[in-house]
Amino acid sequence: MSQPDLQALLYADYFKDAIRDALPAWREVVSGAAMAGIPNPAFSSSLSYYDGLRAVRLPAALVQGQRDFFGAHTYKRIDKPGTFHTLWSADRSEIQTD
Repeated sequence: MSQPDLQALLYADYFKDAIRDALPAWREVVSGAAMAGIPNPAFSSSLSYYDGLRAVRLPAALVQGQRDFFGAHTYKRIDKPGTFHTLWSADRSEIQTD
């Protein structure tokens, strides 16, 4: 194997090139199926998985906000250090909890 330290096979040069070349068509198939109301779970799930693998930072803010709302679990922000909690039922002010 020419790349023994790969975290996933999708990072191998062969597959990276193949996916790069096919990506526009892949997105077109998934979006076209969605617009036509045609279920396409394998293509759409695999595209979502691929997008997740290549993302530097995933959009977890919604999940963190929901957890904080329902259970005061707090959340971290990317623009400043610390742990925060929002007073959702009051004036929605944000308080630092550290």
